[in-house]
Amino acid sequence: MIFETHAHYDDEAFEEDREALLAGLPEKGIGRVVNIGASLASCETTLKLMEQYPFIYGAFGIHPSETAELNEENFARLKTWCTHEKCVAVGEIGLDYHWPEPEREIQKKWFVRQLDLARELKLPVVIHSRDAARDTLDIMKEQHADELGGIIHCYSYTKETAETFLDMGFYFGIGGVITFKNAKKLREAVEFIPLDKIVVETDSPYLAPEPNRGKRNNSLLLPYIIEEIAAIKQTTSEEVERVTWQNAEKIYRFV
Repeated sequence: MIFETHAHYDDEAFEEDREALLAGLPEKGIGRVVNIGASLASCETTLKLMEQYPFIYGAFGIHPSETAELNEENFARLKTWCTHEKCVAVGEIGLDYHWPEPEREIQKKWFVRQLDLARELKLPVVIHSRDAARDTLDIMKEQHADELGGIIHCYSYTKETAETFLDMGFYFGIGGVITFKNAKKLREAVEFIPLDKIVVETDSPYLAPEPNRGKRNNSLLLPYIIEEIAAIKQTTSEEVERVTWQNAEKIYRFV
């Protein structure tokens, strides 16, 4: 069975066939799915999916690109969602400097607040970091994120940066990008990262692996990602599937 550690099945891309797709996942080898909240609205729909499907769990957080919507009132709502019995993490949270908005100081403020929330509730975190490696690491070190644990979602930095995250005890979410022909830097990082620190994810509906690149992603495409990791690690797909399942259970605290 495959553990899908990061998907967005609340996304409007699944409006037409969401129920049929999700209902069929377990019989096709997807044993667990963590749906990730990224905005206040998506946290609410994530909650509904968790309650509808036994194999779907949730993480609640506000993506850095959505942090301008946060205030004390709705942050209190976020905290309540994070106390749900099927909530496995605070996320996705972090920094995204690819676009100019929201202002970096707003992103940093709510990144710190959400790390504090994870600490208060004793939950791991799912970190989003895009074009912001230095500030992400600085905040994580200042806030002792190594005491929380979690996943660096859609890892995209170098193997040298990976070493720093490894030293903090974090796991690495590897998705469809690993199958892209221009993913040399990521392949080098995956070759370096121990298999027992890797989890697999799709980020559905985004970042579909080859040969579906550019199309809507979903968890049924995870075998392409697993096969690529197996080739890099010179092992079998079955071994990658087994180890990444165990890793996901550890970081999301099923064991």
